[in-house]
Amino acid sequence: VNFGEVPAVAVNSQGNVFVFSRSNPTGGGPAYGIHAAQLFEFNASGEFIREHGRGLYAWAFAHGLRIDANDNIWTVDKGSNMVVRMDPDGRVVWVFGRKAESSSESARPIERQNPPLPPQDGRFREPTDVAFDSQGNIYISDGYINSRVAKYDMNGDWVMSWGEPGSEPGQLRTPHSIAIDSNDNVYVGDRSNNRIQVFDPQGNLLRILSVATPIAPCSKAVNGTTPEDLSDVGGNGAPNSLCIPPGSDVIYVGESTFPGRIIKATLAGEVLGVIGNAGRNLGEFSGVHGLACPSENIIFAAETSNSRVQKLILNP
Repeated sequence: VNFGEVPAVAVNSQGNVFVFSRSNPTGGGPAYGIHAAQLFEFNASGEFIREHGRGLYAWAFAHGLRIDANDNIWTVDKGSNMVVRMDPDGRVVWVFGRKAESSSESARPIERQNPPLPPQDGRFREPTDVAFDSQGNIYISDGYINSRVAKYDMNGDWVMSWGEPGSEPGQLRTPHSIAIDSNDNVYVGDRSNNRIQVFDPQGNLLRILSVATPIAPCSKAVNGTTPEDLSDVGGNGAPNSLCIPPGSDVIYVGESTFPGRIIKATLAGEVLGVIGNAGRNLGEFSGVHGLACPSENIIFAAETSNSRVQKLILNP
């Protein structure tokens, strides 16, 4: 069995590693419309344990994966527009959102309109990620079309949403990743606006961060041409993935494919360092789409373009 693109990785309290892959359990099928979502569990040494949710109705195109404080497993599927909570043994407990039913004439990809149709409470259009605060509230980045954050309480009941498409403060363009610090501030990777926006739990904007860094001279093309200036492609620190280690005051940011690095910064946005560069070898990256950071010195990076997960052990 091989991974497809790997958009997300997560680690539970036992150190087991979960990988959400854009692979297909049935094999074959057309390039468009094929189901591309499988969830694999490995132990801390990387040995395969099992697959969860094989052929699950809610899975079509894997996108986000997180594990909460109680080791519940949460998957976010961009293709079905659904978020699923599983218990630690992989049994489905809750589902959020709905996909277009196969018996309906509307069972086809969402048509993107400009401006988009108004969002609906409790429904998603190409969601991307999920995070949790200390009270057990659930935050879902409802990403490619609705461009907002949806909030549910610990019982799974709808609370509110905030954000709308745009580039002004508080507006979002492809909120692609979401993370929460120990003070319950919500960090939203506003990818197409090349910034991270920080909100309180009620959706009030607190600050806007940029983690732009120069491209090293050794940068090279992996998938597409690496530009001389990140701003040429609107990738000036574009946050593809976010991760805040438990109890830490730092944030790790995976950049888009250009140039495919991981940036370490303070929660105020001060860049502390850059990890790796674009490429296919160990310590190089292409499409760091998901991050897991069980501690400040251990990072798991899920790569779409390289179809793999890398474990990084950093010096303190």
